Amino acid sequence: MPVSSMDKIQPIVHQTLSTRVYQDLRELIISGQLQPGERLTLAGMAAALGTSAMPVREAISKLAADDALEILPNKSVRVPVMTRSRFQELVVIRLVVEGLAVETAAARIDGAQLSEMAGLEKAFSREISLDQPDVNQIIQINKQFHFTAYAAAQMPALCSLIEGLWLRIGPVLNLDLRNSASRRRSDLPSVNAHRALLNALRAGDGAAAKAALAMDINSAADVILLGTGLKEG
Repeated sequence: MPVSSMDKIQPIVHQTLSTRVYQDLRELIISGQLQPGERLTLAGMAAALGTSAMPVREAISKLAADDALEILPNKSVRVPVMTRSRFQELVVIRLVVEGLAVETAAARIDGAQLSEMAGLEKAFSREISLDQPDVNQIIQINKQFHFTAYAAAQMPALCSLIEGLWLRIGPVLNLDLRNSASRRRSDLPSVNAHRALLNALRAGDGAAAKAALAMDINSAADVILLGTGLKEG
């Protein structure tokens, strides 16, 4: 019996939906929209994403394999709880991997990418200086600023590694922004670090770009380690 057109289309549609759900959940984790230890339900995620439970279940399995979510013995799902030692390990790795990305980007970034980063740097500085900033907006701008720089390195495999790091650290990574953005902080270290990184990339100075990124990563890590109550371990 010949295979119908519908039989050919269904797996593609299903895969597309499953992939979209995976990408949507992945973005929530990378951008720090989900908090460490937060419990998730299939029904809740399916309702939020406007889909059935099956693609959500498949996405959760993939994200668990990525170490971005945990499936507990009772089959419930949660965002992993970050320990101090695990966080410090990831910071060291970020300094190396993301440092390589911006160091390489300094020699390869183009005018359009520099213009995009300049706009993002201004938007970040403006929003974070407000008396009542939009924290989610700040987090999104911060992510876009960083990944525009990383993409400029023209090393897709390296960018994939960085995305994997942010999947693991994303829920904790933005806690310094959440804690600091509730008050006016025009001298926030991340603002100065972003400006220094942009200037270094404009100048084609890889070493300075790497140093500016290290300032950004380390200043955020200091705030998180001092003020967010990460568990020992």
